[in-house]
Amino acid sequence: MTTIGVISDTHGLLRLEAVQALRGVERILHAGDIGASEVLKELEMIAPATAVRGNVDLESWARRIPLNEVIEVEGVSIYMLHILGELDLKPEASGFGVVVYGHSHVPKVETKNGVLYFNPGSAGPRRFKLPVTVGKLRIEDGAVRGEIVELRVSDPR
Repeated sequence: MTTIGVISDTHGLLRLEAVQALRGVERILHAGDIGASEVLKELEMIAPATAVRGNVDLESWARRIPLNEVIEVEGVSIYMLHILGELDLKPEASGFGVVVYGHSHVPKVETKNGVLYFNPGSAGPRRFKLPVTVGKLRIEDGAVRGEIVELRVSDPR
């Protein structure tokens, strides 16, 4: 079994609680609105990280980060982008098993047409009354399970 940590919408804030929740994963996916290059450097110290650029990632360091990315883990193809509404393909027709996205700050795990749509929510500054979360994808024998991990944060941000 492979466990992938999924994080999004950090907006420059990588909380200690998020780091602790991601320890032990084999890989990390960041679904955009990274906010600072240091966030990716810190994630890379936990596990190899793949990121997509979000709508607030406008500074020069972010230009090298793609708007979408495709990775394969244990035979499962994962399509990454920040804003789900900008998805310009049919994942099921294109052979994707998972679509990872962010932007809304609302964690969501939903299967449609055999594809797992996974938004880990926001691990960065708190927005409205939404929880602060990260996610985990567990892949085993071609099957994928998504889990949302709510972080108990002491910092009110």
